[in-house]
Amino acid sequence: MVITAMLLAVGMVLPFITGQIQAIARIISPLHIPALICGLCCGWKWGLGLGIVMPILRGLIFGIPVFPTSALPMAVELGAYGLFTGLLYPLMLKAFKSKNHLPAILAALISSMVLGRIAGGAAKAAFLALGVISTKDPYTFSAFLTSYFVSTAAGAVIHIVLVPAVVLAVERAGLSPLAGRKG
Repeated sequence: MVITAMLLAVGMVLPFITGQIQAIARIISPLHIPALICGLCCGWKWGLGLGIVMPILRGLIFGIPVFPTSALPMAVELGAYGLFTGLLYPLMLKAFKSKNHLPAILAALISSMVLGRIAGGAAKAAFLALGVISTKDPYTFSAFLTSYFVSTAAGAVIHIVLVPAVVLAVERAGLSPLAGRKG
């Protein structure tokens, strides 16, 4: 719970570092980082919870992501990140059977990033269809691919480098609640 609370605080503050330059913030996707770390370090329940709460809370308090237009689909996407990293990481550890956790982290991370983006895009389509949110432009499959995969590719690379480094450091420090069950 303490690590999740710390990651929530990081998620509330981290976008301020990049928030002044909206294009950079969109590329880096700073809210994704705590959700991915939480799922890997704390498990699927905490990761799911943090992923859902963080963008909604930040949207309501600071107005970014815009609530509900951006915050609700992002809550589904980040919730899926936390859920899938938390579920896949232990499975990948068993599959790789290595004391080096990096391959398992990368496999869980990359899979979760793809699944989370699909969940976020599907949620956005559902919210649009239900009239919960609206956009000026039509939300086509091409718009989905561009907004969830193409324009976020640089951020994904940053996440693939940064997140495993943080998770490995947390595990080496013995701070991961799941560390005793892993490996």
